[in-house]
Amino acid sequence: MSELSANIGRNKIRQDRSNRIFNTLAVIIISFFAIACLLPFILMLSGSLSDESLIAVNGYSLFPQGFSFTAYKVVFSTLGSTIGTAYMVTIYVTFLGTLIGLVVTSVSGYILSRPDFKHRDKAAFFIYFTTLFSGGLIPSYIVNVNFLHLNHSLWAIILPGLTSPFYIFLYRNFIKGLPHSLVESARIDGAGDFRVYWQIIIPLCKPVSATIGLFLALSYWNNWFGYSLYLVADEKKWGLQFLLYRMLARVTDAVRDSQIIIDQLPTETMKLATAMLVTGPVLLFYPFAQRYFVAGLTIGGVKG
Repeated sequence: MSELSANIGRNKIRQDRSNRIFNTLAVIIISFFAIACLLPFILMLSGSLSDESLIAVNGYSLFPQGFSFTAYKVVFSTLGSTIGTAYMVTIYVTFLGTLIGLVVTSVSGYILSRPDFKHRDKAAFFIYFTTLFSGGLIPSYIVNVNFLHLNHSLWAIILPGLTSPFYIFLYRNFIKGLPHSLVESARIDGAGDFRVYWQIIIPLCKPVSATIGLFLALSYWNNWFGYSLYLVADEKKWGLQFLLYRMLARVTDAVRDSQIIIDQLPTETMKLATAMLVTGPVLLFYPFAQRYFVAGLTIGGVKG
């Protein structure tokens, strides 16, 4: 008996030691990849705060060279109040598009997950079919402009990106993994379809909602191509990404407007400064959704 207890104790010690070794290696490897992902952002921040001439001579570094806000001054002096308007437009489009997109996606996923919906397989097939074939750019433009009359409207940016088949199936699979007894109990208590959806399904779907919400918000925030198609003639409705793209594409005009000598224009640091202005708000938003992100993506992706 004592020998058996000794063997069990030795095995436990080996397991504890192997677990410690594995955890240590895992932390080291994950930390290495985290630092590798963080380095480009640090270089971007450092370069945006550096002197243009020193970057041209020494290249980029992890620490600012000749600490300077010249690049940011050039961006704001060139754009003036326009960048504030672009921020408001982008925030408005991102918030409204993400909110409506979550409603559309969650309702679609909930309907496809219901066993009493007879045509759910056919509806799922037609949704999935759109991932294999697409109408293309020209038909989409004709539909949005000639039929929906969305030209010069922010709805031309919001409506096309409301959802996708991947988001709908992600939501459907997550809901199918929830206990069906909750829905049955609510129906016995007299709850209707909308009440079941709003008071039972939605509160339980926080992980997948945060995941899809993050995807939608990033797609709206980084969108610039839609503005070039439908809103290029209306500068007051330009989003931040498209505004900064046009600013960098018209460096000569920006130099003339701000009365900066072209040789002294901090082109490289200005590009990095504009990138910081674009990515900064996204970095502030991501930590709030991070704790739900992995759970929503994995659970919704492997269930049923």
